[in-house]
Amino acid sequence: APESLMQALEDLDYLAALDNDGNLSEFGIIMSEFPLDPQLSKSLLASCEFECVDEMLTIAAMVTAPSCFLQAPPGTEEIALTRWHRFCHPAGDHFTLINVFNAFKAATANPTDPGNNEKWCRDYFLSCSALSMAEMIRAELVEIMKRIELPISEPDFGSEENLLSIKKALLSGYFMHVARDVDGSGNYLMLTHKQVAQLHPSSSYYTRRIPEWVLFHEFSISEGNSIRVVSEISPHLFAELVPQYYFSNLPPSESKDILQEVINHLAPAPATKEEQK
Repeated sequence: APESLMQALEDLDYLAALDNDGNLSEFGIIMSEFPLDPQLSKSLLASCEFECVDEMLTIAAMVTAPSCFLQAPPGTEEIALTRWHRFCHPAGDHFTLINVFNAFKAATANPTDPGNNEKWCRDYFLSCSALSMAEMIRAELVEIMKRIELPISEPDFGSEENLLSIKKALLSGYFMHVARDVDGSGNYLMLTHKQVAQLHPSSSYYTRRIPEWVLFHEFSISEGNSIRVVSEISPHLFAELVPQYYFSNLPPSESKDILQEVINHLAPAPATKEEQK
């Protein structure tokens, strides 16, 4: 549809993937080297700047592969939630996915016993095929990074600085996927088109404190207007990283007004006459 094509071009423009003539920019050419959604490619490239490439490679692989969380058989839902709780990260679902991937790698490190992979995954109600696919996708992304000579930072998952860097990298690509809980009960109003959505039941936030501002990986109408793979962000971080021309095009809303106040607060004070000289 023409509207979809125009929206896609607009999104690429927001991501700095196009030049003034509508061709791929130098940045867009590098983004196109990755077999990923443009927003995910942008986040992966931004992770080079924020020195969290190792963690961002894992997130990219996990969200590209099918969901690793299996539908628990009837009567075992509580057990599944308890097992999954082991991987929950307070910073959000993207970080929980890193925990799942790292635990899978550690548990299946013995190549002489492939049956152990299946057993470990069954014990934790996880999909062995999805996690194995994520492993292959990650390896392919690493090869692409090496081929185009991009730096791969050392793993530092868990430190406060690293968690903040990952959020910055995610926001660099997914600033168009931000929503705010408008009534404190989990009704998230998306900034872009003012659609209301709820957290997907697979979210680690589903059974704990619901954050006010979130970044989400995808929005699904078919699954009850839900947002999937959600992590908490701060309005200040959003205001710091959002392109101004994208923000100015957002439809009016209370959320936009709040963010505008944050942006105004972050703006440098006007220079005095002496400073101007």
